[in-house]
Amino acid sequence: MTSSDPFDPDRIPTHVAIVMDGNGRWAQKRKKPRLYGHKVGADSVREIVETSRELGVRHLTLYAFSSENWNRPQQEVSGLMNILKSYLVSELERMEKNNIRLCCIGNTAQLPRAVRDVLEASIVKTSGNDKLILNLALSYGSRDEICGGIRQIAEKCCRGELRVEDIDQQVVSDHLYTSGQPDPDLLIRTGGEMRLSNFLLWQASYAEIYFTETMWPDFRREAYLLALQEYQRRERRFGLTGNQVGSDST
Repeated sequence: MTSSDPFDPDRIPTHVAIVMDGNGRWAQKRKKPRLYGHKVGADSVREIVETSRELGVRHLTLYAFSSENWNRPQQEVSGLMNILKSYLVSELERMEKNNIRLCCIGNTAQLPRAVRDVLEASIVKTSGNDKLILNLALSYGSRDEICGGIRQIAEKCCRGELRVEDIDQQVVSDHLYTSGQPDPDLLIRTGGEMRLSNFLLWQASYAEIYFTETMWPDFRREAYLLALQEYQRRERRFGLTGNQVGSDST
């Protein structure tokens, strides 16, 4: 199968999540500052968002800045925040035109005030759009997210609003940042590393995982199509046998 092969419209993943890795290494290989890679990576974000919208992906979650990334050199962190702010300002009109709704998951209180203001304004202005939901994971860590959800559930139990015996998987999901959204069908990590890096640990329990050596600045439409085609070749069993899901495989 090549990237020019047709897609099965019934097998386009509803929710794609991406760990956008490799910006710094991509730049260093070209003897450029790491921030140069992040700036070029913003162009990949634009192309992947547009391709997702065109193909009918309904939810796209991008791991833009982890809670651990705050520990990077201050110059790089400041540069990343400036790139984020510039991206949000430049893309607002495009998001409104293309019916894209911006959401954010993560501890946004840690973001600089100027970035937070632009982010919140963009979220409000695109709140009525419904073609594609774009989740930016900012200052995000899945373990922190899960702990926060557990605290909310515990508080409800203490107030008598929730019985312990009623806590199930749906209740936990309802207290995460992604409440109301479907779990990812496909999780992509660029840059050659093979780990989840504290990203959507609960939500990605049954996601198909696709690792690629391609660095994020080079991950454009063709590379994305290859990942989606690989997804379509896979059989999703959710613990069942191949025969149970209508296949002869075992």
